[in-house]
Amino acid sequence: MSLTTGLKSKLGLNVFKESSKFHIRIKEGKEKDPRLQKAVLVCPAGLYSQNPEGEVVLSSDGCLECGTCLIACGRELLDWEYPEGGSGVQFRFG
Repeated sequence: MSLTTGLKSKLGLNVFKESSKFHIRIKEGKEKDPRLQKAVLVCPAGLYSQNPEGEVVLSSDGCLECGTCLIACGRELLDWEYPEGGSGVQFRFG
């Protein structure tokens, strides 16, 4: 089993409870900022990707709330806050 397959299967054990408010958002007009490519590269859950138009898009499902994207890109590009209580990631089995 490859490292990636092992990581994906472990991430699949986590539970993600939706919040009424999305806790990470790419700021309006910053979708094509080349600095967002850092988030594509460093997000351990692989939530950032680039669409055919060259914009970086974010899928919140499966966010680990680690803050890696915030450290890589900063608050100039991202609105990032922890989810409200009772929602977000629940880690299971280590």
